[in-house]
Amino acid sequence: MDRQRTPSSGTPENGSSGGAARPEDRPARLAVGVVGAGRVGTALGVALTRAGHRVTAASAVSERSLRRAEERLPGAALTTPQEVVAAADLVLLTVPDDVLPDLAAGLVSTGVPVEGKLVAHTSGRFGTAVLEPVTRAGGLPLALHPVMTFTGRPDDVNRLTGISFGVTAPDPLRPVAEALVLEMGGEPSWIAEDRRPLYHAALAGGANHLVTLVVEAMETLGRAGVAEPGRMLGPLLGAALDNALRLGIDGLTGPVARGDAGTVADHVEALGRESPEGRRAYVALARLTADRVLAAGLLKPEDAERLLEVLAD
Repeated sequence: MDRQRTPSSGTPENGSSGGAARPEDRPARLAVGVVGAGRVGTALGVALTRAGHRVTAASAVSERSLRRAEERLPGAALTTPQEVVAAADLVLLTVPDDVLPDLAAGLVSTGVPVEGKLVAHTSGRFGTAVLEPVTRAGGLPLALHPVMTFTGRPDDVNRLTGISFGVTAPDPLRPVAEALVLEMGGEPSWIAEDRRPLYHAALAGGANHLVTLVVEAMETLGRAGVAEPGRMLGPLLGAALDNALRLGIDGLTGPVARGDAGTVADHVEALGRESPEGRRAYVALARLTADRVLAAGLLKPEDAERLLEVLAD
């Protein structure tokens, strides 16, 4: 199946009506190729299409990704990664982190032309060094990481509006990277190459572990007899998140912040009976919390000492 189109090389004619130009009539349109048209790739492809660019080709592996690409990128040829690169001015490498180094090297080894093409990956972990084979071959490397979780639902593209993108790019390409992020509705945040792993660890620790903590809390409430744990937790967790984002550690409440060692001891004992894994997580986080409130001057040293005794293994 070949639905590939040849991008127009001329400046579109906007007519003489004097009206606002449509996205498809804007100059400097790019032919976009998506290698790994999964949740992220299709969302970015739709966003770039809305900005006036054209997704000309895409590749995908799983049946689900192929169906998603067919639905969301209807003007794109579904083909091999090499042909995607050959057909594009801007190549999006939207593949898992561990796949990216071999993909970058493998594409170049096939001899597919990359000179003068923008090649952007969406990994949070890597900067542009991972694209070194592409850069040596004349490609223009960008790291554009959208700070958002993607579920594969149609509303994923709407989540791009107003979010941050962790961006790493050579200085000459910074204006290009910024323009692409803004066109997709995001805001660029510049991350140094050697800070990418730390940047990504913070995001993964905050977002991914939050899901684990919430699920653990819901299951524990279920064991305690609560019929609708999500309904109970929603307002509390919403307020806690708002407090943390606005106030930092000053927004903390609860037994650790108050120095209630006896309450914490009861928690540890109850969790030990019902969920040993949950107990270990609770203890580790309670220790970190105690250290933070002590350093912030919110907890007296003697209260912290009693808490740490309770939390000792």
